[in-house]
Amino acid sequence: MKVEALKSEKVKEFVEYCRKHRMEVDDSFLYEEDLKGFEPNADNLTYILTNQEGTIIGAASLIMDEYNRRGNRARFRIFHSEIADAFYYKQLLQALLQHKEGLEKVYVFIPLQNKLLMELMEKVDFSVERCAFLLVREDSDAPEWSLPEGYSIRSFRPGEDEQIWSEVRNAGFAKLKGNETPVTKEMVTKLISSNDYIEGGMKILFHQDKPVGVVRGAADEYENAPIMNIGPLAILPEYQRKGLGRLLLRAALQFAKEKSYKKTILSVNGENERAQALYINEGFKQVEGVACYQYYLNPSLNKEC
Repeated sequence: MKVEALKSEKVKEFVEYCRKHRMEVDDSFLYEEDLKGFEPNADNLTYILTNQEGTIIGAASLIMDEYNRRGNRARFRIFHSEIADAFYYKQLLQALLQHKEGLEKVYVFIPLQNKLLMELMEKVDFSVERCAFLLVREDSDAPEWSLPEGYSIRSFRPGEDEQIWSEVRNAGFAKLKGNETPVTKEMVTKLISSNDYIEGGMKILFHQDKPVGVVRGAADEYENAPIMNIGPLAILPEYQRKGLGRLLLRAALQFAKEKSYKKTILSVNGENERAQALYINEGFKQVEGVACYQYYLNPSLNKEC
């Protein structure tokens, strides 16, 4: 067995490996649009495990984009071996960590039903930071809602509202595990040109003239059918616990209905019990769960779900 950096001549085989095993791992960055045109580079650091015939039997690929780097971390696109042995996972990890400059940790999401992979992560000295759950609402009807006096909602204006959006999102998520790293105006701008952008799907909540909340509805797919993904949904800390999150959620549900989506989907952190309760009360049902496993390059206390 040999661990080596992914070269251009092996990219096609690597992509096929990802397709073959994406149902066993978190597939958030293994959709066809993510794999199309994939290239190993500084943003996509990738190593493969090959057998004596040169066939790929394991792969580890880190997403080291600007957002993750600003948080001094890197997220695994895939971390998998066809041989369920911690030894090979450690080999792949150590190869990646030759490039650890500027990183404090690497992390990977594991589906909760994949107990074997979770056990392997623990043998490789990963620890659980948090759990997250995927919720789906199958009812296309939107609950009635109305804004309190002094509040209004309007659609995001490209070229004008990027700073507003980033400031509200960052303040609302400042203490949310996994989302503490602030987004920039430039990152918000990229949302407008992304494949999942829906015109009018980004909404801003105002109190008088003050922006206090944001929500986004984006095009997605679940179980081979179109679905609208709701998120982020963020409220300024001083405006939380006023029922405004529910109103923003209902505004997003109404938008989904207007765009003829039969289902909506969102994700929520396990420790965010208030948000979970809100979504369930609004008709969402949990369909999947993942554990976020982290590996600190410096010693750190383990955290559990």
